[in-house]
Amino acid sequence: MRIMLKFAIDVDADAAWHALHSPAVLSEIYGPLITLEHLSPDDSPETAHPSYAVQMRLLGVIPLGRQLIALSDSIRDDRIGTVRIVRDSGIPLTGPLSSLDVWDHQMAVSPVPGDRRRTLWRDRLVIAGPLAPVLWPMLWVVWQWRQRRIRRIAPSWAGD
Repeated sequence: MRIMLKFAIDVDADAAWHALHSPAVLSEIYGPLITLEHLSPDDSPETAHPSYAVQMRLLGVIPLGRQLIALSDSIRDDRIGTVRIVRDSGIPLTGPLSSLDVWDHQMAVSPVPGDRRRTLWRDRLVIAGPLAPVLWPMLWVVWQWRQRRIRRIAPSWAGD
């Protein structure tokens, strides 16, 4: 099952690329709906690591489980130019999402054609598992939330 989004944000692609690697930005994207608490004392919301674990809570109170975030990067050229992709191939460790056998989240950024000051953001989540049909609607709602949050906070990434 898939969730796919494609939208433009008001920040350049370099700033968006940097933001994709920031645990603090990830927390800001989900907040305040879902809070992310870094589980390793060596993990800092300001420091990017290729993989780290977080505890997720709904509204900062209700435990949703733990998630391993495992990032890898790739760069591709397509018809609109250079596309930079961050893939989170981590997996839910506990909670309802841990019933999923597949968690493949990719986020791609590239300049908006004709406007290098803006970024085309593409977001794809692929999930599979026995409860995927039950969890998909909830995740779809969260991804709509993510889109609104990304659009709202992206201009602040320009100064980071």
